Amino acid sequence: MNKKILVTGAGSGFGLGLVRALQALDYQVIAACQYEEQATQLSSEGIESLVVDITSDNSVSKLSAHAPDVLVNNAGRGQLGSIATVPMDHVQSVFDVNVFGTLRVTQSILPGMRERGSGRIIMVSSIAGVFSGLLSGPYSMTKHAIEAMAKSLKAEEEPYGIEVVKLNPGPYATGFNDDMVERVEATIEEGTRAAEYAAATRERMLGNQLDPQEVIDALVEMCTADIVPFETFKPDDLLERYKQAR
Repeated sequence: MNKKILVTGAGSGFGLGLVRALQALDYQVIAACQYEEQATQLSSEGIESLVVDITSDNSVSKLSAHAPDVLVNNAGRGQLGSIATVPMDHVQSVFDVNVFGTLRVTQSILPGMRERGSGRIIMVSSIAGVFSGLLSGPYSMTKHAIEAMAKSLKAEEEPYGIEVVKLNPGPYATGFNDDMVERVEATIEEGTRAAEYAAATRERMLGNQLDPQEVIDALVEMCTADIVPFETFKPDDLLERYKQAR
């Protein structure tokens, strides 16, 4: 059977590459985008697309009607900053998208999967869900929450025939990490300890970014394969690299 696959955050980065790759393989794809222009572009390519604000109950409510066989929770927001000084509204914003938005989408889709007795939910986490460091606290906190959500969801949904799996990518060149680093650097005064932290963070996050096609290929496999492990790290040795670096 040709699976129907719903991808959030489909307007850019991993999500954009994924919906295009799935379309090329003739899967039914629904691309949930943040912006109208992203949805318009994908629609022009023949991909079913819609604009969804995952921080809004009303906006997310439209997703359940699509009844996907696979949900890819890919939408996310980046935020760096010192735990001591990061503005609370910035922290709340990143939690609204990465944690509460992901949960809102999942809760919208789950009843249909339970009724059918099948489905797969893919949680796009990060290496930041396992490790945290200088200035990465605000983002890492949200991805640690995604790790907990995925583990609980897996245990709860297995009796309903629903699989829950997660992907933890490292630093890939999608522009996401660059944007986070540039935004936090713009708020830091030169010559300060915070500036030293920012320089170290830039090197850690941007110094060795990889080709995002590797993650896109992994997501295609996770969407389409009959058997998928609960946990996938990309690159494959990512976890070992970070353990050795500590």
